[in-house]
Amino acid sequence: MNAEQATNFRSKLANKGVFGPFMKTTDPAFVEIAGHAGMDFVILDMEHGPGSLSEMQNLIRGARLTGALPIIRIGKLCEHGILQALDIGAAGIQVPMVSTAKEAEAVVKYAKYHPEGGRGVCRFVRAANYSATPRERYFPSANKDTMVIIQLEGCNVFEELDEILKVKGIDIIFIGPYDLSQSLGVPGQTSHPKVVEAMKNIVDKAKKAGVVTGTFTDSPETLETWKSAGVQYLSYSVDVGIFYNACIDLVKKFSH
Repeated sequence: MNAEQATNFRSKLANKGVFGPFMKTTDPAFVEIAGHAGMDFVILDMEHGPGSLSEMQNLIRGARLTGALPIIRIGKLCEHGILQALDIGAAGIQVPMVSTAKEAEAVVKYAKYHPEGGRGVCRFVRAANYSATPRERYFPSANKDTMVIIQLEGCNVFEELDEILKVKGIDIIFIGPYDLSQSLGVPGQTSHPKVVEAMKNIVDKAKKAGVVTGTFTDSPETLETWKSAGVQYLSYSVDVGIFYNACIDLVKKFSH
């Protein structure tokens, strides 16, 4: 765990906000490039991406090397999945499809050591520098520095939104616009008024509760919209989509 990097990230998050992409490729070079370009974080995707846990380790190394905070989005709410992601050195976990306060509490429990949670204890892991970090320092710093992010993605979340916002230990509530659009009957239409209204409702309630929000955007216009609305953890597109768009632009420019 890089305490200084985590502290700097939290400071920037609380002030002007942070910015980074989802990563589906398993080549550390893409992660390094994102870091060299100045991205604040990368979300290493184990929900929709093909990467294995062993491949994630090298992506984390690439992120740490270049200053981007490595966040792993695990496939589902799972104690073992959270434990493994954090043990290999992820700076935080992002858990999809959280819809109740009980589920949010479970995420915190699985991600934090006593007294804040009940995460499985082992210091012979990459996160503790394979036991090189003294136990007296590792466990408290892991609790302090680990980012806990939950994704709200269905319209059923509104039934417990107020209770979810009260759960201690959640650093960021991430709104998944695509799954939310599907739950509202307009799949893929992330700019539909129903989706925008639902997202603004979450952002406004989170602000009042003092909870940081995040979301996914796939155009510069939507990024600016949600940044202006007060969203501080802004994910912009996906590595493969960014590369595709760059290639398309080149093809259009040079094709005759």
